[in-house]
Amino acid sequence: MSTAAPDPKANMGQPAPRYDAVAKVTGRATYGADQKLPRPAYAWLVTSAIAKGRINGFDLADANHVRGVIEIITHENAEKLKTAKLFSDGGYASTTIQPLTSPTISHDGEILAVVLAETLEAAREAAYRVKVDTTAETPTASFDSPGAATEAAKGKSAQFTEDPKVGDFAKAFEQAAVKISADYETPTQHHNAIELFATSCVWNGDMLTIYEPSQFVYGLKNGVAEQLGIEPDKVRVISPYIGGAFGSKASMNARTAIIASIARRLGRAVKLVVPRDQGFTTATYRAETRHSVSLAASQDGRLTALRHEGWEVTSRPDNYLVGGTTTTTRLYACPNIESKVSIVHADRNTPGFMRSPPEVPYLFALESAMDELAVALKIDPVELRRINDTMVEPIDGKSYTSRSLMACFDEAAAAFGWAKRNPQPKSMSDGDWLIGYGCAATCYPTMMAPAAARVRLHRDGAVRVEIAGHEIGTGAYTVIAQAAARRLGVPLERVSVEMGDSNLPPAPVAGGSNSTASTCSAVAMVCDQIRERLLKATMPADSLVDKAKSTVGLGQTPTEQAAKSDRPIDIEAAFDRLGVNVIEEFGEWKPDGAPLDSFRAMYKGQTRMVGGEKVKAGIAYAFGAEFVELRVNKYTGEIRVPRMVGAFAAGHIMNPRTARSQLLGGLIWGLSSALHEATEIDERTARYVNDNLADYLIPVNADVPSVDVILLSEQDDKINPLGIKGVGELGNVGTNAAVCNALYHATGQRIRKLPVRLEKIEL
Repeated sequence: MSTAAPDPKANMGQPAPRYDAVAKVTGRATYGADQKLPRPAYAWLVTSAIAKGRINGFDLADANHVRGVIEIITHENAEKLKTAKLFSDGGYASTTIQPLTSPTISHDGEILAVVLAETLEAAREAAYRVKVDTTAETPTASFDSPGAATEAAKGKSAQFTEDPKVGDFAKAFEQAAVKISADYETPTQHHNAIELFATSCVWNGDMLTIYEPSQFVYGLKNGVAEQLGIEPDKVRVISPYIGGAFGSKASMNARTAIIASIARRLGRAVKLVVPRDQGFTTATYRAETRHSVSLAASQDGRLTALRHEGWEVTSRPDNYLVGGTTTTTRLYACPNIESKVSIVHADRNTPGFMRSPPEVPYLFALESAMDELAVALKIDPVELRRINDTMVEPIDGKSYTSRSLMACFDEAAAAFGWAKRNPQPKSMSDGDWLIGYGCAATCYPTMMAPAAARVRLHRDGAVRVEIAGHEIGTGAYTVIAQAAARRLGVPLERVSVEMGDSNLPPAPVAGGSNSTASTCSAVAMVCDQIRERLLKATMPADSLVDKAKSTVGLGQTPTEQAAKSDRPIDIEAAFDRLGVNVIEEFGEWKPDGAPLDSFRAMYKGQTRMVGGEKVKAGIAYAFGAEFVELRVNKYTGEIRVPRMVGAFAAGHIMNPRTARSQLLGGLIWGLSSALHEATEIDERTARYVNDNLADYLIPVNADVPSVDVILLSEQDDKINPLGIKGVGELGNVGTNAAVCNALYHATGQRIRKLPVRLEKIEL
């Protein structure tokens, strides 16, 4: 094996190469804008140059003179579409702000017009010639801007229903031997996936086909149908590959139904590719947050009080929020906890899911505060976490289904060389460079959702799996194929997988790190149904009864039990007995604790996801530990991170190669959130300034010389049939705190507002 394909440990699958690797490197993989359409019209968006105000009128004369222009759609002539409910409230939409419905402008970059032309070049030129007469009003940009409206978040979203609390925080904090309080801030960040947002729509009679990179084809299908006022079975969404998304392509964007309605109006296909700068304002982003954290402990380091208050920016009409106190109040043992989350309404586009939406900003605050407490106590930061490790979360008293946090810290600390750290700040150096070591915990709730699958087994051992899952670059094709190959006992190369099409059996949104657990559980279940048919065909009815009596679970027959084992089956003999050449089975799977309407909702594109603190078996999280070496030039303040080490435990790892790749990318993105990424906002105009990849900073190879990922063996038989926890969002949580903790160790300076830039360093 190689570093990229680590040797599998106990409870891990094989590091098989990616199923879709050849297609991607040879250009055969088709993305949202790649589909060849018959005589398409090309669309280009005209977006607002003000963040708040009103459209007085349009001057379209110059634009219409461009050769090839077909039509220009504005609110004055656009089809009036139905407003969709917000995804986070059980609907489909990323925002309730519906463009092209009125002269009101709600945020910077709102869609004001769509230009249609015979060529992309003509559409773009005409769009730049559209003149919009507007009256601007003073907008609210962010937290401290005039007009910002703050309200308690509890109950404002279907996904955030509690401010976790236990004990008496105020009394415990007042009486504590050691205590710290600090404020932290994280900035606005945009996804900036390599693949641009794109939508292509074509009608065939009353049937609509949408080609769009989507993390949820069933949600998009149903959402667009709702907006257009047609039946969902008249819509098909095709998205076999997504070139990065990170949450931005999970919920329905406002542009999709607009393009579909224009295609219906024109009677021809319409193709839109959104340029990079417009992606900042017509899609979602990670909102800026503020945090106030107070921790108290006894002299031996045991937490006695914890308070976490958070504030998040959202748009004027929407109550989108992430509410990460659900996690931060449950991570460590503490008898007295208090929390509160508030949302701040501003004149901005609505935020949305961005990889590890709650945990990235909220764990930054908590894990930075834990480091500050360790300094105040003069206790090693790793030992402080060991002292407060727990198998029972403190809010509801639920037991973790498994928890390997300190095992991760021990593995990562040993690999990193943490024992060589001199705890005194500014005590380690190499020539002109001050050296700092920092660490932080990472965790992410184990999420699962209902899914369905169809599996077809041929006599020759060929297997075809059909499921409307999503390949967002994480290796979904590969692990689904592995699940089928292992369950049916066939070579991996004999398995083909079809995904990314709403005509296939439904799968949940590719978000919340639930995809592998959900889709593979469904596929494994259907494969077990095939095995059971084969077993029944080849075994006498009473051959398993006696020896199975003591092991068969409630409601299971002996063949069902055997079907879930690795017992080999004589496929040829079974097919002979059955008198067929192909066996096909379909099945629907849902996790324990999923609501009764889960399957009905699944077909409607409404995810009934369960996990974290809301599982029947207790509380389910994946854990990890991250260590960072940071260097600061003592003369220039230049920052370098020569190495990072992360150790992670996430139950059954389907494929160590793809898991390592996800965690590696997550660590790098965590570094990016600490040192690079921030969307700069003009406070006067509430507009994004650095809406391009030249000014929006992201790491390059030179920024990350060494990243070491360690996968720990962990068994969890309580969470789902395959024991999968998910790793997609685990790797980039806590890294920003580890970087800042290392910076403090190197310089003695505590920076609590991200990102850390050279101008903030004081030496």
